[in-house]
Amino acid sequence: MPTGTLFLIPVPLAEDAAAKTFTPYLVDTVNHIKEYIVENEKTARRFLKEAGLKTPQSELIIHDYGKHNRNNSLKPFFAGLQAGNDVGLMSEAGCPGIADPGADIVAEAHRRNIKVVPLVGPSSILLALMASGFNGQGFAFQGYLPIDKAERSRKIKDLENLSDRLNQTQIFIETPFRNNQLLDEILKTGNAKTKLCVACNLTAQDELVQTKTIAEWQTQAPDLHKKPTIFLLSRSA
Repeated sequence: MPTGTLFLIPVPLAEDAAAKTFTPYLVDTVNHIKEYIVENEKTARRFLKEAGLKTPQSELIIHDYGKHNRNNSLKPFFAGLQAGNDVGLMSEAGCPGIADPGADIVAEAHRRNIKVVPLVGPSSILLALMASGFNGQGFAFQGYLPIDKAERSRKIKDLENLSDRLNQTQIFIETPFRNNQLLDEILKTGNAKTKLCVACNLTAQDELVQTKTIAEWQTQAPDLHKKPTIFLLSRSA
């Protein structure tokens, strides 16, 4: 029996951003699929409703891949796919597999020779890069920087050097409640001429995307506390 297809379903980055997120093909796909692997069941059900799901939610099979279930066997998640059913993978926000634990599900699907189909949708990382004015042909996503202040300071300097040496945009993130501490460290550590783009609350009504030199940011730093933010750094833009 042929296996099903694993569809990677992007979800909104912000509240009230459904219209910016869901394509007609995505809507058709969620109304075809009746089984999902999700990071958070509550928000996944809300996203499906916003996308125009017509299937009664009581008929859905939803596997929770939250942080408390990641050490368990992946076998139950793949029973439907192995039986020939199509399944959707959804992250908490944005694109599955990009800075997201869903990458483990995708890797397992490839090991099982299951077809994987990514759907079009918002990636905060790419949206930020698009709007930064930085090099979009050479860039690296660094994920989270170290929490330790000394290590983080060294990492920021390393990223500046990388950007300068490779003409490469450096992209990184932080847990939203630590954004201001990270920004403060960048402004203390970075070269005054280094350019920093702050992309905050992307696709939301109060979206902020600004590129300035570190010297310019030092005169008026934004409040990023608890606001999803992408940081981009360039010494060569």
